Amino acid sequence: MKYSLLFLILTITMKTFAQQTPYELSNKNQTATYQQAIDFYKQLAKVSPQAKFLSYGTTDFGKPLNLLVLSKNKVFDPAEIRKNNQRILLINNGIHPGEPEGIDASMMLARDLLKNNNLPDNVVICIIPVYNIDGSFNRSSTSRANQNGPELYGFRGNSKNYDLNRDFIKTDSKNSAAFQEIFNYWQPEIFVDTHTSNGADYQYTMTLIPTQKDKLNPILAGYLTDTMIPALYEEMKKKGFELIPYINSVENTPDAGITGFLETPRYSTGYAALHNTIGFMPETHMLKAYQKRVESTYQLLQTYVDLVSRDAKIIGENKRKADEATSRQKEFPLSWKLNENTHELLTFKGFAAKYKPSEVSGTDRLYYDRNDPYTKTIKYWNKFEPQLTVEKPLAYVIPKAWDKVVDLLKLNGVKLQELKEDKEMAVDVYYIADYKTASRPYEGHYIHNNVELTTKKQTLNFYKGDYIVYVDQPQNRYIMETLEPQATDSFFNWNFFDSILDQKEHYSAYVFEDTAAGLLKDNPDLKTKLNQKKVSDNTFAQNPSAQLEFVYKNSNYYEKTHLRYPIARLH
Repeated sequence: MKYSLLFLILTITMKTFAQQTPYELSNKNQTATYQQAIDFYKQLAKVSPQAKFLSYGTTDFGKPLNLLVLSKNKVFDPAEIRKNNQRILLINNGIHPGEPEGIDASMMLARDLLKNNNLPDNVVICIIPVYNIDGSFNRSSTSRANQNGPELYGFRGNSKNYDLNRDFIKTDSKNSAAFQEIFNYWQPEIFVDTHTSNGADYQYTMTLIPTQKDKLNPILAGYLTDTMIPALYEEMKKKGFELIPYINSVENTPDAGITGFLETPRYSTGYAALHNTIGFMPETHMLKAYQKRVESTYQLLQTYVDLVSRDAKIIGENKRKADEATSRQKEFPLSWKLNENTHELLTFKGFAAKYKPSEVSGTDRLYYDRNDPYTKTIKYWNKFEPQLTVEKPLAYVIPKAWDKVVDLLKLNGVKLQELKEDKEMAVDVYYIADYKTASRPYEGHYIHNNVELTTKKQTLNFYKGDYIVYVDQPQNRYIMETLEPQATDSFFNWNFFDSILDQKEHYSAYVFEDTAAGLLKDNPDLKTKLNQKKVSDNTFAQNPSAQLEFVYKNSNYYEKTHLRYPIARLH
């Protein structure tokens, strides 16, 4: 009886490891549904002690975000994994479910690593089967009009119609919060987010967006640029899938050159960089056969596993050094710009761009002639420089009313100290001097930009339950790039603080006229400032309402909280 049970278990195990994915069972032009992927991973975890299937939080679709963890030594506690000096590789799939290569490739990779006992000793592999669960249920064959298969696939937007690869700072979706819980619990050293491209036609199946080197911690950037990227290119070429940087053309076609991609923190890899995690966004080419796209993704993911295992020691040392350096760092760039005067030369294998009459409009239209391939040298602009740099304060003081800010900081591992009693503090405060706002919504927000600030020293009352955030943590970049209003993806720019832009009290002019006259009589300095303004500004001198407003805003009647950024800087 005992041997029969053992035989049955072995038989089930062998069948599971021989189990083919929906992609393999089809004509290799079908992608797994969400439920098929989850059932597949659950079965792997059921029969293999080296796999564990976990659930985190929830998503806007009401289902939890899942994670498959592969660990050769059967350790599934990230703290113990780090104590064992093992690395953690996190693979995210289906953030855009219409770009599903990673969903299918990861299923085969997990199975094959377990089946062949090929899990590395020094790397734990974490796989999110499908991130945008919502969009994966919204299947069709038409939402990506430029894509060659698979037969059915999910939709880019989630159930709230958010593009989740723009949501890593603002966190409008529950998906984002669940992802951040996973990310900050496991703290991967390397992160891969699988995608499919749009754009020009060319000979490559796979393009690659690594974390922008110039905004990554220099220790990590050195390893990424000098070691990891060259190795990825070399190994993938050996496997028959030559890589090229993501084709971000400066004109209509790549012939005039391409630029690097600047992934700000709203994107997955830009978010990862805030935590000193090296990120990659592989983009298969949408016009290549789906089978080739899945195969190239499989080979790339296997290459990541091999490289992280090969370089596990140095990757771990670099992460530790980068975290220590970030804790001590005093100045932080908050925005970057492309250096248009510096470029390198890149060998590029493309197809000739030609024009022919459009059957729709009759005018000339662009097409790429696959019967006319070429190899040529093109320019590649990929040097980004800091556009704005800010010195960190000793700490930020956050009133407890701004609970979403506090919750996101906590979610990202930031240490906060709660005030135990009411306290008066001398602080620097920002006033919003000027800003621009987009005229159309983007991902549910009218985003601010070009923020200009004035700084004032004030003594303010803070209260029990307010928070102090000291800027001496490995999470300093997350702290600075969300709390400093000028940062590209700051909480301010994402409209977290729009209520401070409203003035709550004003005056009736006929009443305040008498009050203003009294203010000028009792305050000669104010009268002098008013007269100087009249002399220097002729338009102002001809505008009685503006003059009355000037007196009001330079008096104690004007609310000091109007346009005052509520998070103070402590020095």
